[in-house]
Amino acid sequence: MAIGVFDSGVGGLSIHRALVDRMPQADFIYLGDQKHAPYGERSGEEIVELTRQGCETLFEAGASLVVLACNTASAVALRRLQSSWLAGYRQTAGRAVNVLGIIVPTIEAATGLPWEHEAERRGPKVENVDVLGIFCTTATARSRVYEIEIDKRRQDLAVFSEPCIGLAGMIEAGESEDKLKAVVESRVQALKTRIGRYPDRAILGCTHYEIIGDLFKAALPEGTPLIHQPSSVADALERYVARHPDYQIGTSGLRRFLTTGEPGPQSRIVEAFWGAPVTFEAV
Repeated sequence: MAIGVFDSGVGGLSIHRALVDRMPQADFIYLGDQKHAPYGERSGEEIVELTRQGCETLFEAGASLVVLACNTASAVALRRLQSSWLAGYRQTAGRAVNVLGIIVPTIEAATGLPWEHEAERRGPKVENVDVLGIFCTTATARSRVYEIEIDKRRQDLAVFSEPCIGLAGMIEAGESEDKLKAVVESRVQALKTRIGRYPDRAILGCTHYEIIGDLFKAALPEGTPLIHQPSSVADALERYVARHPDYQIGTSGLRRFLTTGEPGPQSRIVEAFWGAPVTFEAV
């Protein structure tokens, strides 16, 4: 048995890297749905179905837990799969399996509060508001998951999502740093224009963006804190596995990288981020 990590493409490697570093003895199987990447401009129904197929592929490959290392899939598909598909699949498979997302631990890190916490709606007027910027895909922005869930918990935290159209696809394709930098700078400036100033903090709300996190740091004012999604997810998964020993995650340090697209080595930018060549197998 193993932990499965699913993304539309290479972006989930940013989460995968943190999970491997945190749990080096566990077995991991990574699946990038590169045939259909990126997900950010697709319809909700397409995202749900493609995510379901990816989870099923990982379960059949031996995963007991699947982490949706994709904000778009977590925002759009996770609840649907948990409520209408997962129980039936467990019964058919005859074993314990589960699908987890990455937005809950990210929101916990952003708010400093547990997921179960809800803000008291009757209270003194908030005078000082902290502004949080979310750089994300169109589908994640459209879901408004960060705005809705953070507002339930923190009345002093204003959230603004900025869709970075096409950026995930550019990273997937291994575009030049100059072209990536130009898009990042344009989105940071667009968010600044909407807010009237730079955000106080930011989340890279697409796992592809972590691969070029240095470009976002350079485009934002020096010292702007970036909430680190990979480490937040690693913290949450480590706690989850400790609480649920019935999910077998292996102990041999297995690493497999699967793709629905063209197998083989990944781009220079992915190799530089991962710290070694990454070669995918065909599913």
